[in-house]
Amino acid sequence: MSKTKILLLILAFVILTFGSFIWMIITWDRDTEESITGTLPKPTLALAQILPPEAPHADKRVTL
Repeated sequence: MSKTKILLLILAFVILTFGSFIWMIITWDRDTEESITGTLPKPTLALAQILPPEAPHADKRVTL
């Protein structure tokens, strides 16, 4: 392959990648996506056994 073909392939890849990113931003619909910031996993059995009974649970918000 010549240098020109390699550079054209690299340029095509960059344009395709950048174009798909721009397309994703343009077509993004925030209302249809599920929020992941408000979900906390329940403590696992191993973690629950380590914590003493008076320790706050991972699924409850605690303020000091």
